[in-house]
Amino acid sequence: MPVFEYRGLNGAGKTVKGLLEAESPKTLRAQLRKDGIFLTDVLGQAEGSRAAVMKGAGAQLAARDIDLRKLTRGRITTEDIAITTRQLATLLGAGVTLVESLTALVDQVEKERFKRVLSDVKQRVNEGSSLADALGQHQKIFGSLYVNMVRAGEASGALDAVLQRLADFTESQAKLRQKIVGTMLYPAIMLVVGGGILVLLMTVVVPKVTKIFESMNATLPFTTRVLIGFSNALQDYWFIIFPSLFGAIAFAVWYFRSPAGKPIWDRFALKAPVFGGLVRLLAISRFARTLATLLKSGVPLLAAMDIVKAVITNSVLADVIEKARDAIREGESIANPLKRSGQFPPLVYHMVAIGERSGQLEEMLLSVADSYETQVNVRIGALTSLLEPILIVMMGAVIAFVAFSILMPILQVNSVIR
Repeated sequence: MPVFEYRGLNGAGKTVKGLLEAESPKTLRAQLRKDGIFLTDVLGQAEGSRAAVMKGAGAQLAARDIDLRKLTRGRITTEDIAITTRQLATLLGAGVTLVESLTALVDQVEKERFKRVLSDVKQRVNEGSSLADALGQHQKIFGSLYVNMVRAGEASGALDAVLQRLADFTESQAKLRQKIVGTMLYPAIMLVVGGGILVLLMTVVVPKVTKIFESMNATLPFTTRVLIGFSNALQDYWFIIFPSLFGAIAFAVWYFRSPAGKPIWDRFALKAPVFGGLVRLLAISRFARTLATLLKSGVPLLAAMDIVKAVITNSVLADVIEKARDAIREGESIANPLKRSGQFPPLVYHMVAIGERSGQLEEMLLSVADSYETQVNVRIGALTSLLEPILIVMMGAVIAFVAFSILMPILQVNSVIR
């Protein structure tokens, strides 16, 4: 069968090109129309045959092109998944079949990697697989929570409602993460800029000034001697200091992410002044909202506790959730193991206990999540307002120390001359 090289326009009006086997240009046009591509240019059969001979090389070039676009267009973000989930829920709610909905999403998505993932999901569904099983083949992207909620939605026959709930949950988590990252970005930039200025002063400005002091043969103040010693150390041993500093940071990051070091870091994070309370609030709000979302979507309690444990990144709280799951399996309530752990505030286990007794556990968990997320927003706002003046004062103190150390010897010399 001849192979034609074609050019056309997709549903978004973008130019696409490729190779496709077809009996004739007319058949080629019909095949492309099914894929939502409007044909604009076709090479003849002879040209197509030549293209077929070069198919192997063309495939390699296409693969390189895809890899390049994957690098330039970025990774698949939580926002991408949330938008796609809401679009899928809207299509299914409007009565569009699952395969047609997935086809529309494939055409809609711009990121090449995400497009390939959705194409694979569509193909598996078209071959008879359930949506949850198809998504489970890409669990690193969608996660166990997403896959299990979709499976529960398919089993209950309310997939569109579950997807809407999942989109709301994903968007709320993404907004909270963006708020935290945005809060920490400004202090990080200030520290990097301040550190760069300090290094520049120590290695360029201070050495030129200290040459003047050396020619005076006078006793220098203590602060000036400290400044000169620090400057000389940076100049003479920078090739030891900076690699050692970066190496220590890299080792600390590796160790505290390892199985041995992660529990130590997680315990410290929960007890750290100022930030410890915020870390606990974030983890508990995520626990409550995730568990509520799973239960409302029809996921069994034990399976939901397993998923929540995987979602919680703090190993100390994850161990508490695991013990709670084991207690539930033995017939105990959720509230009691949470209370025994001492890691959850009284508000949490009291509301969980009330929800279990009244049969409104999901609503109580959502109330806990809303309350704690409000506290997180308030604390983040206060922390942002507090960090800015603290950083300005710290940078001002360093600059004042440098200026004082340089000016004091000059003032001493002037007083001696007078």
